[in-house]
Formats: sequence, structure tokens, C-alpha cells
Amino acid sequence: MGNRSTKSKNRSISNSPTDNQSIIMVNCCGLVSEKNEPVPLKSISVELQVRDHVASVRSCLQYVNEEERPLEAVFVFPLPADAAVCHFSARIGEQEIVAEVQDRQSARDQYDDAVSSGQQAFLLEESEESSDVFKLSVGCLSPGQNASITIVYIIELSVQADHALRFCLPAVLNPRYTPAASAAGVPEVSSASVIPYTLSLSVEVRSSDRISRLESSCPLDPLEFLDAQHTHASVNLSPGHRFDKDVELFLYYENSHQPSAEVEAAAPAAPSGSLMGDPALMISLYPEFPADVMSSLASQGEFIFVVDRSGSMDCRMHHGNDAQMRIESARDTLLLLLKSLPMGCYFNIYGFGSHFESFFPQSVVYSEDTMEEALKRVKSMSADMGGTEILQPLKHIYSQPCYPDHPRQLFIFTDGEVWNTKEVLDLVKSHVYSHRCFSFGIGEGASTALITGMAREGSGHAQFITGTDRMQPKVMQSLRFALQPAVDNISVDWTVPEGVTVDMLSPPINALFQGQRALIYAQIKGQSSGKTEGAVTVKYRLKDQPVTNQLQFTLKPTEDTGLTIHQLAARSVIRSLEQEERAGGADTENIRKRIVELSVQAGVSSAHTAFIGVNKDSKQTVKGPLLQRSVPVARMFQMSAMRCAPMRMCAMAPQMAFCSAMHEAEPQKDPLLQLVSLQKAAGFWELNASLAAVFGKTEDQVTNQKAAQVDVSVWATILALIWLYAFKSDQQDEWQFVAMKAASWIRSQKREMIFNG
Repeated sequence: MGNRSTKSKNRSISNSPTDNQSIIMVNCCGLVSEKNEPVPLKSISVELQVRDHVASVRSCLQYVNEEERPLEAVFVFPLPADAAVCHFSARIGEQEIVAEVQDRQSARDQYDDAVSSGQQAFLLEESEESSDVFKLSVGCLSPGQNASITIVYIIELSVQADHALRFCLPAVLNPRYTPAASAAGVPEVSSASVIPYTLSLSVEVRSSDRISRLESSCPLDPLEFLDAQHTHASVNLSPGHRFDKDVELFLYYENSHQPSAEVEAAAPAAPSGSLMGDPALMISLYPEFPADVMSSLASQGEFIFVVDRSGSMDCRMHHGNDAQMRIESARDTLLLLLKSLPMGCYFNIYGFGSHFESFFPQSVVYSEDTMEEALKRVKSMSADMGGTEILQPLKHIYSQPCYPDHPRQLFIFTDGEVWNTKEVLDLVKSHVYSHRCFSFGIGEGASTALITGMAREGSGHAQFITGTDRMQPKVMQSLRFALQPAVDNISVDWTVPEGVTVDMLSPPINALFQGQRALIYAQIKGQSSGKTEGAVTVKYRLKDQPVTNQLQFTLKPTEDTGLTIHQLAARSVIRSLEQEERAGGADTENIRKRIVELSVQAGVSSAHTAFIGVNKDSKQTVKGPLLQRSVPVARMFQMSAMRCAPMRMCAMAPQMAFCSAMHEAEPQKDPLLQLVSLQKAAGFWELNASLAAVFGKTEDQVTNQKAAQVDVSVWATILALIWLYAFKSDQQDEWQFVAMKAASWIRSQKREMIFNG
């Protein structure tokens, strides 16, 4: 976190070296007291309200100070990277304190002054290093006093491969690795054991489209429809959930790709001409690409795979007994990727930890020899490279010259435990015109700011692999995006009545993918004399073909939207300004002022503001020495009322018992991966005992079924395709490129070769 100067700060932390680097850790979780006794969290209540593809999340946490002395606590917790925090309040007894957004330093000073004078105060601020981590300071809880803290944030729901909208309530904040030489602060992190409370979660969905179903990684009560049209529904998390993993919800609409437009009325008290004082517009588009263009995938490109090999990759993918290690899943995925690449492209593989290495000094042409050499090295890849420093390998990759006519595609696999997130994102953005970046967050707790940010700044696509998700289908979907023809010359034009103008608030659209949503925020200025209709037109070129997508919309505001669209639009503008500020230049002070002004005006969080609340109406100040506690939380809001087991995070030391106990006997090789591993780079299979074993046959049994005039490799390749379609049709997403290469190879063989002359 940021280094806040306070009147008295003695934080209780312990250091644990990892690979000669320093990581801050502690051995207990919760609001801990002087005797290492926790300040119990009594309950967590979360209300989720979804309107189309935007969610509002209200979280209420109730604590009690069971100490005999007053207490101050500071703790960190994760929120989704793209969330806009728009409300923070605390209730002490009958007194409610609603925090307001102020300049960060001013808010800190107010907090410190209040706490030092014995007043109750609350401070909520965004991490200076990463936008998905927040710090909450709770000052002067009297002995026996209850505190109820409410945080509200809004967020756009991301679109999944199967067209579901995903919401994730993060349970885990992984340790963020920082090199010893860095001055950046690290949030203290702990591991919790049994937790003595459950999470309450209620969900309400309103949509302009019919709701098809709602699924979750956690048990839900039955979905209840509240109207005959199935556009209004509610559901609750089943009782007993322990919040030991992320709560993921997947919402399915019947017409999920329907474009939409929503106009939100201006804030009543805001001055006209300001962002909050004019109507705001949110456009949701799903560009459709011509089928003939999409059927032809690229055969050229430079594919660079960057794999996290830090100690934390030696943890399981999920808590189930059959879970793979993260590094093992990454190895299997690399096998699929290497077998799926087109002949003649270029490729390389990097592994990174506290240092990095590449398989080849520079990207090499994809051939049978280079593929086999890479596969040998993939098999020996381990999570043995210490901490997580992604910046240096990225700098090295970007320093390499690109190959003409081979667009660079970067695939990054990490469990997201870095602390210089903003520096990484700025680097990716500075090279956006020379590559596309596809990112994959592995396991619960991967930084949403890092994963979504790299894809956004690199004009690519982000995927999260959590719970029992298989990595392979998600990665292959991104490979399909990477092989799609690139969209360029993207423009957005507005058609509105005379007297009305539209100002784009979103950054320019740099990437469009088939089936993926593009969100546009805009500000509507002026008044129309009569007409109330407008239109937005998105034009672009795809494989030298001009494409046009148009959407009509009404200028009349939708009822009962509150200020959600305005605040999401403000958040978008603030993020762009923050990045512009970090890029440097002569105008940074004015940019900072604009950020603070917009953040205060819209009531949403930013890097330069904080929510501050002081109980100025308290009848008496708190007397006595103040206990100050640094509160480490690995799980969101997981302040255990029980003592936790000592910290044993495998990110810190892979050889520790927590991870080594997970290693069991090697499971039998997946037949699909076994088959794929036998395919040659050109796309064919050789007929041998290994291939026959996949089919459950001997080599002689398979050979004897072949007609005498059919070529052996053609026969083996045809059998492999038949096996894939017959026995692995449910995993077609994973082997589709392998099959396309095989079919292409068969077609390329001359008839006389197929039939041995």
C-alpha cells in the first residue's frame, strides 16, 4: 500500500525470505488484538443487483471490539479491477457515518487528526500500485463496541466463451511479490483455517432480455422468477457456504448478443455541461463478422508464450482431490498450443519468476524439429524460479524486432501475484501497435487488475481459470481469437438531432473479436427541438473488407437507473487520465486535478482520492492508549474469530509442506493429450504402438485393418480424427486446431501417395 504518514504506526509484521527476496507475511488473520486475539467478524451480508450487464454490489461487514482497550485496525482486501467504489459508510450503534470522497492526502490528514484526538474515523483508499486492492482503516473502536461497515461498488459483467455474464466475489487476495530493491509496499497476507461464520448473498436480476438461467460455483437456492416475462428474478446462496473460495455466478440471457443502448438522466444537483450534469449513454455492441472471413484462420504470426514459473504455480488448481498443479496444467496447455500452431509461423516460450529464460534466443520458425525441441523443454518445466517478476521478460520481448507479415501474439499465463501492476500495464500499452496480448489468470486470487489490464492495453482478451475450470478450452478460445483476422481502422460515428452533440467518454476501441461485447460510454449535450432518436455506427476493416454495425437508440432517459452509468463512465475517464498521468509530461499536475475533481464530483474511487468518514457527533472521545493492528487478509472480508494456523503460502516457499503434501502419485496420462502429443508438426500421425495404445489396440490390430493400398500415415491420421470425433466430441474446443491441421494435411497429399500409387 501507499506509505501513509500517521501519528504513530507500529505495524506487527514478520519477514520471510524467498529466493533472496523479501515478502511480508504474518501468522494470524483477523482484526487481532495485543494478545493476538481476533476482533471477531460477526457476519457478512452481500446484496447483488444486476441490471442487464451491469451489477451493483453492496457488502455489509459487522465487527465487534472485544478488547478492554480501544482499537485501530488497518486491513486490505480485493475488489474486481474494473469496479467503481461509489459508497462507503459505517454504523456505530445508532450513529451512521457516510463517508465522502476527498483528495487522498487531505483525507489521510483528517483521519490521522481524528484518530489522534480520540474520534472514531474510517478511511477507504485504493492501493497506489494496483487498482484491485483497497485498504480500509478503522479508527478508535471503543471496548465492546460494534461496527457495521458498508461498501458499495458497481461493475460491468464480463462475457464468457459460452455467452454467459460472469460475476465473481473474490475470496482470495494472493500475496503480491515485490523485489527487495523495490520501495513499494506489500499487503500483509495470511492463510485462514476454519472460519466460524457463513456468507449471506442475495441476487436480484432485472433485464430487458429474458433470463434463461443462473449458475454458480457454489450451491444456490432455486431461481425464482418475479414476473411472467422472465425478465425479473431473484436467488440466494444456499445456507452454509464457508467463503473458502471465490463465489462465481454465471448469468444466461436468451438473446445475449442483442445490442442495446441505455440513456441515464443527469444528476439533479450537478451543473449542466459537467459529466454528472448531462445525460449519460451506455452502448453495448456485439460486432458480427462475415462468415466467409471467419472461416479462414491466419497461417502466419509470431506466437510468444510467457509462463509463470514462480513458487505459487506449484499449488493445486482447486481444492478437489483430482486437481492438477497449476504448472502441470500449464504444461498440458502448452502441449496443445504447440500442436495447434500453423506451419511456417514463428514461436518462442518464456518462463519467468525472480528471473526469466527463453527456450530460444529469439523466435524460431515452427517446424517438426523446433516443435519437438520445445516439447522436450516443456516436459521439464517446474515452478522453481522463485518470486514473480513479469516486467523484465516483457521488456526483453518488446526489445526483439518483429517479423514482417507475422503479427506478434503474446500469451501470458500467471497466477497474478505481482505488485507493480500499473508499471506492467503502462509497458504493455506503450507497445500496443506492435502486438496483441492474451492473458490468463490461473487460480483464485489472480489479480484482476493485472489480467484484464494486460489484455485491455494489449488489444487482446483476458480469461480466468478458477475452481474446476479446465485451462485448455479457454486458452484455445483465445488462440482462435489470435488466429482471427485483425480488425483495424475502427471508427465510431454518431447521428443525433440538431442541437444535440455526443462526446465519447470511453477510450478508443482498439480490438474487436467475434462474439465479444464492446461497451461505449458517452455524454449527451444540448437539447433537441423535437426528435428523440439517435444512432451510433461502428465501422472497421476486416481482412480488407469494410464492415458496418449500426444501432438506433432513443435520447429519452431510462427510468430508475440511478447514477450507475454516469459513475461507470466517470470510472472509465479516470482510468484513462491516470494512465496519461503515469506516462509523464508537462501537464501532470493539471491531469491530477482533473482526476480529483471528477472523482469527487461522481463519488467514485480513484488513485488520488479516498473515502473519509469521521464521527463528529460522538458524545465523548475515546480515552486510553490505542492498539494499532495491521490486518492481513488472504480472503475477502475473512476476519476469522478463531486463531489461524501459521502462514504456509506455497507462493513463498514451494518446498514447504503445504504444497509438497499435495503431490501424489502421477495420474494416468489423459488419452486426449496422449493422442495430441503424438501428432507431427505438419498435422499427421505415424502408425505405431503408442498411437494404437490410445485406441486401446495393439499396433498389429490397427495395421491389419488398413487396406493394402492406403498410405500408413494417412490411415493413422484418419483413425485419429475418427477417435477424436467419436470419443472426445465434448472437448472439441481443445482439439479443433489439431483436427484442422490433420484434415488440411490429408487434403494436401497427392492421391497416389494416399493410395500408395
